[in-house]
Amino acid sequence: MSALNRLKIFGGVIALGLLSAPLVSHALVSSAEQGNTLKELIEVIEERHYASRRYDDVLAARHFVAYLDALDPQRMFFDAADIAAFTPWQLELDNAGRRGDLDPAFAMFNRYHEKLRNRLEKIIAALPETLASFDYELNEYLVIDHSTMPWAPNAEELDERWRKRLKNQALSLMLADKAAEEIPETLERRYINQLSRLDQYNSQDVFQIYANTLAEQYDPHTNYFSPRRAENFDINMSLSFEGIGAMLQIDDEYAKVSRLIPAGPADKQGELRPSDLIIGVGQGESGGIEDVVGWRLDEIVDLIRGPRDTLVRLEVIPGKGKTDQRRIVPIRRNEVKLEEQAAQKEIIEFTDEADQQHRIGVIDIPAFYIDFDAYRRGDKNYRSTTRDVQKLIDELVAEGVEGLVIDLRGNGGGSLQEANQLTGLFIEYGPTVQIRSAESRVWRDGKRRRSSYYEGPLAVMINRLSASASEIFAGAIQDYGRGIVVGEQSFGKGTVQSLVPLQEGQLKITESKFYRISGDSTQHRGVIPDIDYPSLFDPKEIGESALDNALAWDQIAPARFNRYHDYSAILPMLTTLHEKRAANDPDYLYLEDQVSIAQEARSITALPLQESGRVALRDNQESKALAIENKRRVAKGLAPLERLDGAEEGDSALEESGHADETKTEQPAEAVADSDQDEIPDVLLVETGRILVDVITLRPNTGIAGRDPASAAANNLQ
Repeated sequence: MSALNRLKIFGGVIALGLLSAPLVSHALVSSAEQGNTLKELIEVIEERHYASRRYDDVLAARHFVAYLDALDPQRMFFDAADIAAFTPWQLELDNAGRRGDLDPAFAMFNRYHEKLRNRLEKIIAALPETLASFDYELNEYLVIDHSTMPWAPNAEELDERWRKRLKNQALSLMLADKAAEEIPETLERRYINQLSRLDQYNSQDVFQIYANTLAEQYDPHTNYFSPRRAENFDINMSLSFEGIGAMLQIDDEYAKVSRLIPAGPADKQGELRPSDLIIGVGQGESGGIEDVVGWRLDEIVDLIRGPRDTLVRLEVIPGKGKTDQRRIVPIRRNEVKLEEQAAQKEIIEFTDEADQQHRIGVIDIPAFYIDFDAYRRGDKNYRSTTRDVQKLIDELVAEGVEGLVIDLRGNGGGSLQEANQLTGLFIEYGPTVQIRSAESRVWRDGKRRRSSYYEGPLAVMINRLSASASEIFAGAIQDYGRGIVVGEQSFGKGTVQSLVPLQEGQLKITESKFYRISGDSTQHRGVIPDIDYPSLFDPKEIGESALDNALAWDQIAPARFNRYHDYSAILPMLTTLHEKRAANDPDYLYLEDQVSIAQEARSITALPLQESGRVALRDNQESKALAIENKRRVAKGLAPLERLDGAEEGDSALEESGHADETKTEQPAEAVADSDQDEIPDVLLVETGRILVDVITLRPNTGIAGRDPASAAANNLQ
């Protein structure tokens, strides 16, 4: 008997006629191996996860909601009747899971699959008439995020949501200057492609979604990997594949860029940004762009990957930007090489208010890396972050720099060993990090032997994408009073994962947490800088605190350590001097204006489906982008622009999600005038150099060898 038509008995609860629609012949069913894997997953996660929680009725109810959200995140397929039919399972998924019973999971998926098929067939059949019926003078709006709305009460409401969605897609293509006759062809091809891919779903896909939504109820970094996804995870961790060096995830019907691998082809090309949405993929210089909206993620990945030194062209729209504007990003595939992620140095020079020249050394660390193979072979010349940075420090000191800036912006972490050893380059000895297991065992790691270290002035730059190992290093430098930390609140990933093989696939499970030597966790809260910079990242969208089920911040006992300096006495003056400079720096003010525009755009909750309203919204955003660019140029004595030609859409873009691109870097839109062009320097890096000079001026002994005696006496052995 079909799983959808069975009589289900769960703990005395009987659900008769759960789904009224009969199953079609291609309904998917689970395998015995998947049932056994589910039982094994539950046993492992209950026994080994840091949170030490049982999979009970409370978690079952959350799992139920999460699974429905994973299937239908925008509330476009299920209606209230479907949810009512599923509800008897809400508190029974834990009991079913312990039996290895996947019937509820597959029943819900098959209902979703069938409604998706019916919807696509309905759209395709009526597409010409539907498009012809749209009135773009009608004053109506598309709610951007349906996930915040109740489930549709009936089929008529679902039809209305789809009508507006289709109208928005057509309007977006129209405003992107797509020829009128091409719009029906584009949308028809898109929906036919989606329909043709429905039969490619298999039971492994269903189990992947269901098991992963269960794992993520424990924390966002505990994940189930199907055999295929486990293979991709291994490839991504080794960084040995040939591709573009970008991590993707599904966001509704789009493939979203979640992260760029430092020094990978996409990162070096510079035009692809985190949160961009990929809508098309083309091969070579002139191959046709294939629309990939609605495709499976693994298919999109396969299309983007390819042999080294071949070209792939991505058609993208700005994530948290508008569908009305799109761009083509050509990227030459290559292997992501360890040496390309290596730390790099530069010297920034500037003049202070007293007309004195200053030279500050900068070391940019894109990742905490180590060549494990060479290290295990005993190769004395193995590459690692610490070894490379040590050489750069020696070179910069020899070149006479006054202090060092360690730039960890965008550094998502890497080797814990390297985070510990790198800290050892700046302290004489002592612990770097504390790690607590699920059994509450705490152990400390760090520099165990006294040895020479860089004793000069030090600043560390972080931003919202600085995570994990970056947070351990920045937190240790801050706790030791070894340097000043500037920038943005860091990501907040303070957990440790390991891989556990299962009968089918793998489980990545959180087994311990990081703590700073002060006893504070880096989890959730991250590292708070001593001096804040404006951020284009929305903390509600980016960071550990933005993730569902993130483990909480807490504290343990501090380790014993000596502080080198106490910056608290000079922080008020450092902040005052910084704010005074920022108030008169056109580039810094421009960055603050960008943040203001981004915040304003994020407040938009609905898009106009009236052409004039949509154009007015777009023009308003573009005029604001032009205004802040010209404000900057005039302040610097440059001629204002009449237009922003080829501007990056992230400044003002809006799309279905209705937000500005908060992941845009400090670099501006390219402003093209009839006369000169002007590039904005890395204003935050220069300002960090100036703050470090302020530290040297206000606290001269920060550059003297050894510890600060006054500070050590006041904070002896915390």
